Amino acid sequence: MFCICYMLKVIERLANDIMKDIGDNQITVLCVLKGGYKFCADLVEQIKNLSRNSERFISMRVDFIRLRSYCNDKSTEDLQIIGGEDLSKLTGKNVLIVEDVVGTGRTMEVLLSHLEEYKPKMVKVASLLVKRSANNKYRPDYIGFEIPNIFVVGYALDYNEHFRDLHHICVINEKGKEKYKV
Repeated sequence: MFCICYMLKVIERLANDIMKDIGDNQITVLCVLKGGYKFCADLVEQIKNLSRNSERFISMRVDFIRLRSYCNDKSTEDLQIIGGEDLSKLTGKNVLIVEDVVGTGRTMEVLLSHLEEYKPKMVKVASLLVKRSANNKYRPDYIGFEIPNIFVVGYALDYNEHFRDLHHICVINEKGKEKYKV
């Protein structure tokens, strides 16, 4: 579906957009684990490279939060926020949330609502993938790719903890879903 070379070009575009919007600021990058770790690492590296070679500068601090809302290929009604125990350090800060996939947007809306309690100065969201769906009510500030409403794996995105190690993003077929279901 997407090879790493193509993804890196899109990540470079996202980094440019972020630099234009929030350059000359200090930001806390909040990486949503586990699926967002590769995208976050590549995006932070691109922003650092652009920042080094620019008159605008972004000072970054990276933190992590883990969200769980899937079982097999179905979103559950229960969102678990794991980690990020001390989100009070986000008070008054510029925050860039880095997410792997926005499906319905419900997970991101719950996270954003949760973060509001800590009164960050600004919150922006970058998502590598956004699924096209009538149910998707949330649009991130920065979008890498829009994809059909299908389940994808690779580049840290998983199916029940499998396939995170792939260097590309691909669709998992029904046979694969059956083999790796829990």
